[in-house]
Amino acid sequence: MTQCNVLNIQGKKIESIQLDEKLFDGKVNEPCVYQAVVMYQANMRLGSASVKDRAQVSGGGAKPWRQKGTGRARHGSTRSPIWRHGGVTFGPIPKDFSYTLPKKIKHKALISVLNDKFNNEEIIVLDEVKLSKAKTKELASIITKLKIKNKCLLVNDVFDKELFLAGRNIDRLKLKVADELNAYDVLASKIVLITKKALDSLVKRLKK
Repeated sequence: MTQCNVLNIQGKKIESIQLDEKLFDGKVNEPCVYQAVVMYQANMRLGSASVKDRAQVSGGGAKPWRQKGTGRARHGSTRSPIWRHGGVTFGPIPKDFSYTLPKKIKHKALISVLNDKFNNEEIIVLDEVKLSKAKTKELASIITKLKIKNKCLLVNDVFDKELFLAGRNIDRLKLKVADELNAYDVLASKIVLITKKALDSLVKRLKK
């Protein structure tokens, strides 16, 4: 697929543009997509699970009873892991699961998922998306006119405050800037709405 229709916010075709054949050749590199998705999911993990070991729980300063002569097992602290309310042995601690991949792999993954969306006609290129006011109703009306009922991603070339304020209350809509777009964002949405300028910006970024 080397050509793509450009629609206005009313859903009507206004022109047809030529896609870059080197990027949008219809091929999908599944290994790169897999690696990228696993990385983005790992980077979203909080890794905040945490427990206290015997040095961190309160109490246990004094030896519970003398070493010998009581007939009971010897203990040095009531905060030993074998005691009730004692510390936890080998429990989880805050951990950073994030890592990164080479830029080429991330770019190949993004190109692949975009190709997949184009192959399945799940990308809609818009001339522009401009709102007169930061009104959710106005943006929701545009989505309705484009006959989108599933989860969608709107990609703009620059951060538009009014567009962001209007879109944050629409559950099925996510907004992104072209420079920040990644493979996971594209895969997480059924339909991708991208402005013509955002597509040009994305192509320039992926060619670097």
